[in-house]
Amino acid sequence: MTTAFDPIAVGGKPLANRLVMAPMTRSRAYGPGAGPTELMATYYAQRAAAGLIVTEGIQPSPVGQGYPDTPGLHTPGQVRAWRTVTDAVHREGGAIFAQLMHTGRIGHPSLLPDGLLPVGPSAVAAEGRVFTHEGPKEFVTPKELSEAEIRQTVADFADAARNAVEAGFDGVELHGANGYLIHQFLAPNTNHRTDAWGGTTEGRIRFAVEVVTAVAEAIGSDRVGLRLSPGNQFNDIVEDTPDEVYLALLDRLAGLDLAYLHLMEGPNRDLTPRLRKSWPGTFVLNPFTYPDATGPDALGLIEDGSADMVAYGALFLANPDLPRRLASGGPFNDPDKATFYGGDHRGYTDYPTLTA
Repeated sequence: MTTAFDPIAVGGKPLANRLVMAPMTRSRAYGPGAGPTELMATYYAQRAAAGLIVTEGIQPSPVGQGYPDTPGLHTPGQVRAWRTVTDAVHREGGAIFAQLMHTGRIGHPSLLPDGLLPVGPSAVAAEGRVFTHEGPKEFVTPKELSEAEIRQTVADFADAARNAVEAGFDGVELHGANGYLIHQFLAPNTNHRTDAWGGTTEGRIRFAVEVVTAVAEAIGSDRVGLRLSPGNQFNDIVEDTPDEVYLALLDRLAGLDLAYLHLMEGPNRDLTPRLRKSWPGTFVLNPFTYPDATGPDALGLIEDGSADMVAYGALFLANPDLPRRLASGGPFNDPDKATFYGGDHRGYTDYPTLTA
């Protein structure tokens, strides 16, 4: 029987175990030019016992930023700064992928340089507010991307992927989930286009297919993962019947031989085994456990064949040595307490209230 603690090769790279540290936005890029800091290098190195670390979302271009103090991978300075992170993780024997996240309509002009506006497949504002340095602000109506701008955005993803490799990352994960730009093209309530980039199922999956293809051509398909969250309502997404779109998307991507597919499962858990069956490669599952954090029970998803790897988020914040604790059955630090006390970015050793 395969277990979470057995090795696995992802994109030809051997990993020590099948536990993934899920991508989690930290907003801790206080360095010059939206670059990561030494504190972030420490944070990731502390968690290098994961089979694979996927970083927080990293914007591939200035207009892709949707939150304050999130890092980029579109300038030489950012590439140099990320090298300190990847070197730190590799010294500890870990593997790390950069998550490339263009937030699209999720954001605010006050977070963007040079008078830029958030962009999206259609000029449809999200309901709700986003946090800025001046406090919460209502989402604005995004600028609808022209065809030329869509092609430039695809190129931006490919350029950021090349920068990731230069910065020492083992690969990249494309964020097609949680209501950000790739997801906005997939969802009917955010994509009202009637051209080749919308309207039909084929049109709505086109942007995702072209981004994945361009990035695979830029750095090699074995270095590319994709994260999806069918039916996830986060960031005002509505997908009442996501099955057709996502099964069609996986069918188009199946031949690319990607490193993995990373599914952030939603309440519609019936779709998960269908996607698992449709995907020919490595299947990473971030199981739906709301309102609780993913716990030790999720290890059984590997044992019963539901997934090849399992992603943990909050529990990795509170327990940097999570693989060891899972293997021994605990004890586990409380994720809520760790986050409250700042353990998300400084590490558990700073906080005597947490069990080292």
